[in-house]
Amino acid sequence: MNIDIGNALAVEADPGLSEAALEALDDRVGAAHDRIAAGREAGEFGYAALNLPERTDPDAIREAVAPLSDSAAVLTVGIGGSALGAATVSTALGPSAVDHRVLDNVDPAHTQEVLDSLPLSETAVNVVSRSGTTAETLATFLVVREAMTEAGVDWTERTVVTTGAEGPLRELADEHALPVLDVPAGVPGRFSALSAVGLVPAAIQGHDLEGLLAGGQRAGDSLAPSLLDCPAYAYGAVAHGLEERGVTVNAVMPYAERLEPFAEWFAQLWAESLGKDGGGQTPARALGATDQHSQLQLYRAGPPDKLVTLVRPRERPELSVPEPDIDDLAYLGGHGLGELLDAEFEATEASLAAADRPNVRVEVDRLDAEAVGELLYAMEAACVLAGELGGVATFTQPAVEWGKRAARGLLGGGDFEEAAAVDEKTEREVE
Repeated sequence: MNIDIGNALAVEADPGLSEAALEALDDRVGAAHDRIAAGREAGEFGYAALNLPERTDPDAIREAVAPLSDSAAVLTVGIGGSALGAATVSTALGPSAVDHRVLDNVDPAHTQEVLDSLPLSETAVNVVSRSGTTAETLATFLVVREAMTEAGVDWTERTVVTTGAEGPLRELADEHALPVLDVPAGVPGRFSALSAVGLVPAAIQGHDLEGLLAGGQRAGDSLAPSLLDCPAYAYGAVAHGLEERGVTVNAVMPYAERLEPFAEWFAQLWAESLGKDGGGQTPARALGATDQHSQLQLYRAGPPDKLVTLVRPRERPELSVPEPDIDDLAYLGGHGLGELLDAEFEATEASLAAADRPNVRVEVDRLDAEAVGELLYAMEAACVLAGELGGVATFTQPAVEWGKRAARGLLGGGDFEEAAAVDEKTEREVE
């Protein structure tokens, strides 16, 4: 993987990082790296995520999903980190004979549409919840289970569970002898893509789990005390350095359709980990070249508070553009769509630099298993580093937990004072 930070430097961007600022930042990276290394060595909560390429057992995952090898589709039921990693991995690795669908929202219309579209007798249901108590996940699973029963399908023969050592979902799995995998200890959900949490659908689809973990291991091996020697740290440090200078939005813009879920995964990783104590960059999601026509105007000519992260594979399949029969389009003939997409990437990059807007280029060799594993790990390491530099509790999410308690209280799942805040809402309706 390659990270190019040139367009985030003060010679190209305003705000940007001067060479002196980069050197000062690099000194802080060294101390942060030591803290991260110590956390990994001790297996501390959160830091343990950076050990997943070594800890995850691909054979155990394949063994658990073996009874579902006849599946035509896999349906992941989860939310947040229990679903985004799986969607990112499966989509990035490309088409499979086994379709992957995700139910990570309790929108009843969408849930029904997904269930109606699936061959339930040939669908593997992948239920993921660390606590086993996540209201959205368990409610959706109950709906899915009933739909399968009504369709004459034995849901117990079509379900695999990933959860913690205790909780209602674990008890359900034990009661019905369902194949069950453990969520990794000490790893927040948003950092768990390179574990059973993110890899079960890929295993059912027959993707290369060893390659994914090898790519993650490669990124882990590249962690070093200097941002100048480590792509992951270069990205995390520069993003943090720009935030200190007022760049409070990070727009992630992959130039590959298969990486669109990656931008969603990154948004949770960055927002939930770093959005604390009044700080953090707000992640924005874009897709090149599509969003050059919908968002680039703002990024180039709006408030100078944005970092644009441009992501692409260096190698991609090609699809030739036929020779046109219109003179004004003759320049397109003999080129390919991939060539055009790369030209759009480089033009966007140059356009932002010409407007003094900071941007960083993130490149992987190609969208294969090793590159995807490397990309996910590197962004996790970048996030951990940014958290260290910002002095935040990277691995907690207290604001999310507040909302969970409020919702559970509204549904009668317990006596939670947060639920009372709903009745205190100030109303001023306009009809």
